[in-house]
Amino acid sequence: MRLFRRPRKSEDVPDPRTAWPEQPVPEDAAAAAATFWEAWFALLPEVSAALGDREPHRVEHDLCTLVEALHPRLHFSLDRGHRAIYSLVLTGQEDPELRPYTDAWKAAAPPEDAIWEYHDSVPPVPDPSEVTVNLGETRIALADVRVTAKVDESAGRVDVTVFHPLIGGLRPETRTTMTFLPLDATLGERVAAERLGKVELVTEAQEGQLTLLELREVVGSLSGIVGTPD
Repeated sequence: MRLFRRPRKSEDVPDPRTAWPEQPVPEDAAAAAATFWEAWFALLPEVSAALGDREPHRVEHDLCTLVEALHPRLHFSLDRGHRAIYSLVLTGQEDPELRPYTDAWKAAAPPEDAIWEYHDSVPPVPDPSEVTVNLGETRIALADVRVTAKVDESAGRVDVTVFHPLIGGLRPETRTTMTFLPLDATLGERVAAERLGKVELVTEAQEGQLTLLELREVVGSLSGIVGTPD
């Protein structure tokens, strides 16, 4: 179960000839974060009921409104947690202009408990080799993804190539998804952005290829921060 959206109001859609109104950006990120959490706790009984009924769409609009009020370019997701039952993820997709808002949001977040955990970037999955991605009618097992890794220790970054046996049959836009999705799932959004340099999709197997878990070890030894979800 996952709800992952760019927040945008779906009601009262304007005439298509009218430009979508620009949403205001709060000047005080800390105050906006505090307002978010107050509204979150007020909405939490409805969120819990919707998730319990496996109908997250019931609270999608309200959650979009909450996130949009913090910053209109933020994304969010509700998903199964790693340490708790559910996770709430708020991400600026590593846009430096949005980092003050995600930082303030995370700083104001309540302590995690058995029900909820909170992340200010998309975390790595515990084991990417157990993940299968449905891309149209094609099922892509991340266990079959292979990468090469060229480490630049002076820069603290790793250049990678990404290969999957089914990659040649995918549409161009889907190939782009399959280039970065396995890396984000393996390293987490923030570490992937900080530690990966050149990323290239290849359509033929390469010498010295690694599994995704082996890539995690390579990057982890370089950065010292990869291995388990945050």
